[in-house]
Amino acid sequence: MARKCEVSGKGPISGHNISHAHNKTKRRFLPNLQKKRIWVQELNRFVTVKLSTSALRTINKNGTSSLAKMIREGKIQAR
Repeated sequence: MARKCEVSGKGPISGHNISHAHNKTKRRFLPNLQKKRIWVQELNRFVTVKLSTSALRTINKNGTSSLAKMIREGKIQAR
């Protein structure tokens, strides 16, 4: 499975390591992904999703209705 948030679509981005002598080497900034088991009231069951911590905070703030909608539309594969 890819290193990508299933809810927000956030993935790795590229950048540089910069040394004291200002030499640049390529590197990747990975998203802070967590595998969470969330109770979705609209579906009346638990759903396991791989999401970023920023998406988790958004779900905590706004509720699970948008998550249930994405599962019904097939954008997220519910485990």
